[in-house]
Amino acid sequence: MTVATESIAYDVVVLGAGPVGENVADRVRAAGLSAAVVESELIGGECSYWACMPSKALLRPVIARAEARGVPGLSGAVQGPLDTRAVLARRDAFTSHWKDDGQVAWLDGIGARIHRGHGRLDGTKRVTVTGPDGGRLILTARHAVAVCTGSRAVLPDLPGIATAAPWTSREATSAQRVPARLAVVGGGVVGVEMATAWRALGAEVTLLVRGDGLLPRMEPFAGELVARALTEAGATVRTGVSVTDVRRDGSTGPVTVVLGDGGSVEADEVLFATGRAPRTDDLGLDTVGLAPGSWLTVDDSCRVEGSDWLYAVGDVNHRALLTHQGKYQARIAGAAIAARAGAARNGHAGTGAGAVPGSGAGAGPWGVHAATADHRAVTQVVFTEPEIASVGLTLAEAEAAGHRVRAVDYDLSGVAGAALYADGYRGFARMIVDLDRETLLGVTFAGPAVGEMLHSATVAVVGEVPIGRLWHAVPAYPTISEVWLRLLETYRDGTGPS
Repeated sequence: MTVATESIAYDVVVLGAGPVGENVADRVRAAGLSAAVVESELIGGECSYWACMPSKALLRPVIARAEARGVPGLSGAVQGPLDTRAVLARRDAFTSHWKDDGQVAWLDGIGARIHRGHGRLDGTKRVTVTGPDGGRLILTARHAVAVCTGSRAVLPDLPGIATAAPWTSREATSAQRVPARLAVVGGGVVGVEMATAWRALGAEVTLLVRGDGLLPRMEPFAGELVARALTEAGATVRTGVSVTDVRRDGSTGPVTVVLGDGGSVEADEVLFATGRAPRTDDLGLDTVGLAPGSWLTVDDSCRVEGSDWLYAVGDVNHRALLTHQGKYQARIAGAAIAARAGAARNGHAGTGAGAVPGSGAGAGPWGVHAATADHRAVTQVVFTEPEIASVGLTLAEAEAAGHRVRAVDYDLSGVAGAALYADGYRGFARMIVDLDRETLLGVTFAGPAVGEMLHSATVAVVGEVPIGRLWHAVPAYPTISEVWLRLLETYRDGTGPS
């Protein structure tokens, strides 16, 4: 057995160098604490190389072309196919060609120490790193260890899947050629975004969804509009179907996806977009009394329940599996770690707005040490055609939580700015009003360019802005954001659904 040759102590040890781990390191370094970051893959993580950046680089020309086709005087110039080589080259540029030099330089710039290798917990405040050469290093943390290892795609346990070489989100965002036929299993965000991208790049796409609609965690109209657009683009959308078997002819031949109704779909590649699991399998959780492979339950400062030193930030805590929410948690956790470290050095718990969580105003809802938005204001944009943008609760979620609410709806095509944006603009908006407080619990937009409108809704939800005050937030004319005025008028006049 290889013996560890070195032991180094830091104030904070971060496991995982994706956006979440990078932000934890940044926040604790800004507070004057020393930090080590351990990573076995590319510095920058899933988002930079296999998720957010490559997927949106693939989708941007798709969306731009679709919107341009609705503008007379321009539509005739964009009727041809996309330049696939240029689209893929731009995607590759946004991933830095799967090289992490820039991200390494950024971590070096903030003074965080990078350790390449596989990190495992090895008891309280202790991490063992096995390097690429097999050597071992012991890292000890004076104050905290933050688990920021993210999540991985899950493949279902189906006959034949082990030899079928299916795509997951990683292959779907990094493929270097367009498959002639692509079967996509799953109607969530990854499924619909990748169906949109690869269909526009020329693949014959079949989307297979077990449920009765797309985007099941969002307002129903969102999935309906995306399904309609995919169908109009030439994709086949099948709902209410299950996959029972996957078979590939040889190592590179076509794939047969066998369905529960006795039918099948033939494809050259099959993408399974059917869920995520935490990257905690081989993390040494058992050495600190936790179950390997589990999601980690945390408080609002992202500290693991039952611990005074272990944090789980980002996907691993299963609160909101989105990069921006993970980075938000990282800012909260970094501030909490720094506050607790300061209190420990000073020998007291601290008080006031910057206090250690649990001892002052900083720990309350919307405080500097409380990730309140994970409960009340999660934001998400689905980069399909049309775009979907949402914040906070859906109508179903609000009712299930026991709120007395009203959904206020408006057809976005009735807004002057939308009509100017493109002929045949198709979209919809909904706000969820808490009738007892007359504030917003959630907002969902569906339509071209609505992603850039989301932050106004987020400010309204997070700020708990009263409906009466929103009347004084005057939208510029003629913009799509004038929908805010129409929603408020509908609420005042009582013409929307109750």
